[in-house]
Amino acid sequence: MVQARGGLIDVNAFLFVATVVIWGLTWIAMSFQVGPVPPLGSVLYRFLIATAIMFAILVATKRLSVPSRRDQPFIVAQALCLYSCNFLSFYTAARYIPSGLESVIFSLSTVLNAIFARVFFGESVTGRTVLAGALGVSGVALIFAPDLMVGMNADVAKGVALSLMGVTFFSLGNMASRRNHLAGVKLETVNAWGMAYGVVILSLAMLATGTPLVAPPDARYVWALLYLAIFGSVVGFTTYLMLVARLGGEAGEAREAPVAE
Repeated sequence: MVQARGGLIDVNAFLFVATVVIWGLTWIAMSFQVGPVPPLGSVLYRFLIATAIMFAILVATKRLSVPSRRDQPFIVAQALCLYSCNFLSFYTAARYIPSGLESVIFSLSTVLNAIFARVFFGESVTGRTVLAGALGVSGVALIFAPDLMVGMNADVAKGVALSLMGVTFFSLGNMASRRNHLAGVKLETVNAWGMAYGVVILSLAMLATGTPLVAPPDARYVWALLYLAIFGSVVGFTTYLMLVARLGGEAGEAREAPVAE
């Protein structure tokens, strides 16, 4: 709990609301980047700026550290899923389907997180989790109902498939993040190095595919880019992964409590 004027605010609730608000607006900002800049370039720009900010903060606060060799593969896995492939899939999908439809598909991450937690960590998938996931998807679908009224064609199918790929990468990245938390790697260390590895992965992908690095076309693109880099990436991923770590820890304590008794 954190003290606030007029009473107490639950930390988990604060992190949840902050993440929802910040990431809710990223779908709008991403739609401003659809145009002459290839998706690879847009995602690369975003994480170049975010990485620079993360390292600058850690250097200024003297908290910069190098992860151990044992943890490096899992940080690379998190980078591959959360800071490159996930966004590349959604940015590309935005060329074919409305951002509202993307956000509805992204809301499936709750269900996928539960399934992957079962696969990788042996957790049971409770009825409450399934119900919460269904309610979440339904709520987002109601909000973006007009965007869902699109005729199915080859482009729409491609956009949906890319979005499903993106949300799968996102959920797998959550599992890598959870492993890193359980291994005791500090969140800021994982974020900074993970984003840096993401930049390397994206740069190699651009070289391998011959994708040109196109300059930002206008002020709207630049402002959207800055929002996505600063708030969507640096702040958003920090609040979200803090929430995942806290809820995961609480879930673990709840499972262990009966044994202790």
